[in-house]
Amino acid sequence: MNWFTSFDIPTAEHPITHQSKILSMGSCFAQVIGKKMQERKFNVLVNPFGTIFHPSILANLLDHSISQIPLEPSGILEREGLFFHYAAHSDLSGKSALELEEKWNQQIQKTQESLKEGSHLILTFGTAWIYEHQDFGSVANCHKQPQKLFQKNLSSLEKMTFDLAHVINKFSQAFPQLNIVLTVSPVRHIKDGIPENQLSKSLLRVLCHELEKKSKKVSYFPSYEIMMDELRDYRFYKEDRIHPTDEAENYIWEQFSSTFFSKETREKVSEIEKIQRELGHRPLNPESEAHRKFLQNLLIKLERMSAEFDFSNEIKKIKTTLNDRKNPFDAVHGDTD
Repeated sequence: MNWFTSFDIPTAEHPITHQSKILSMGSCFAQVIGKKMQERKFNVLVNPFGTIFHPSILANLLDHSISQIPLEPSGILEREGLFFHYAAHSDLSGKSALELEEKWNQQIQKTQESLKEGSHLILTFGTAWIYEHQDFGSVANCHKQPQKLFQKNLSSLEKMTFDLAHVINKFSQAFPQLNIVLTVSPVRHIKDGIPENQLSKSLLRVLCHELEKKSKKVSYFPSYEIMMDELRDYRFYKEDRIHPTDEAENYIWEQFSSTFFSKETREKVSEIEKIQRELGHRPLNPESEAHRKFLQNLLIKLERMSAEFDFSNEIKKIKTTLNDRKNPFDAVHGDTD
């Protein structure tokens, strides 16, 4: 008996390989996909300005990166000895306004380089609801400031489409090699309200459709639809009933891999995943001869693959362990002998 509804996802016209250079920006799901790619040795920059939920804020950040626009001083605020900016997530902070500005400029530079040299830009939209500061305007994050300073609004489809289309048009001239992948986050924003969340997600889905129609460089990956249709059960949500479980994230990742990776790339990913599991192996006796041989064999594999992938940190760690039998191998969660 079939317990869920599946659907076909077309293979991407512009596949991702380990030679690709990727920028992943947007909601926390952009972080999930980006991190999984990093773990599998893809060249990817993930959320340089922190988690960003709204399409128009993403458009502004990308526009600022293209044009190297400096930090707007009026958006800087101080809280508990740290400085933040309304245009970015709280992950981007400094111990002074000057340090914050320096970090902003670094991220702007990294983002522009990633766009200039990149093959793929992945944008994940989280919500169409946006907060407007009474003085600064649209914000990426309220940074725990008094609610009275902000007004919450639902962005129109026309406004979001204009903001993103404007940036995508710039890409077509400045970065013609760049392929853009859009997706709607499967994370539910139920603090907005259940009907309000559905309204928001509907607008975001239509936004992706409109942008896809405007440019051949734009494609859509249905992460939201996979969650809503194939995984439509609360057992695929964490206890907060908002975020997908690890199992659900892995399933969506598998669908993403099948869509964007060639057979050869998937085989390399599988080999790297096996290496990562071995690196996470926790020995029963770290000083045993059996574990030493295990590490020696693992080192041979890593050195063989290092010609193509950067395993320098892992190799250094294993060599240190082999040279000092008295220090237990500092492994993360894994099986035991």
